[in-house]
Amino acid sequence: MAEAYDKRAEENLLAMRREVEEKNRQMLRTEYWIGAPATIAGLVMCAVAAYVEMAVWLRIVLIVFALVMIVAVAFIAVGIEQKAGYYECQNCHHRYIPTYWQTNLAMHMGRTRYMKCPECSKWSWQKKVLSKEKEVQ
Repeated sequence: MAEAYDKRAEENLLAMRREVEEKNRQMLRTEYWIGAPATIAGLVMCAVAAYVEMAVWLRIVLIVFALVMIVAVAFIAVGIEQKAGYYECQNCHHRYIPTYWQTNLAMHMGRTRYMKCPECSKWSWQKKVLSKEKEVQ
C-alpha cells in the first residue's frame, strides 16, 4: 500500500513539474506576442511622424507616445522573462531566479544574460532554463 502511495505521489510531482514548465513556456511565448507587435507599432508611429506632413507638436506627441509604449512593453517583457523559469550559472550550474532589476540591467543576448551568480559569486553568461532540477538523460 505504501509503495503504491509513493509511486502515485512521484507521478503527481512529475506531472506538476511538467505543468509548471509548460506554463513557463507559455509565458515566454507571450513575451514575444506582446513585445514584437508593440515594437513594430512604435516604429511605424515613428516612421509616420517622420515622413507624413503634420504639425510639429503632433509629430512630437506621436514620437513620444511611440517611445513610451516601446519602453513600457520592454519593461513588461523583461518582467515576464524574469519570472518564467530560472537562470543557470555556467560555472557552478546553480539555478536561481534573479531580481527584476538584475535581469533588466544585465547585458544580454536573447535570453542569455551576463550576471553574477549568488552561489559562487562569479560573473558568467547565464542561460534561461525552465526547470529548477537538471534533466536526467
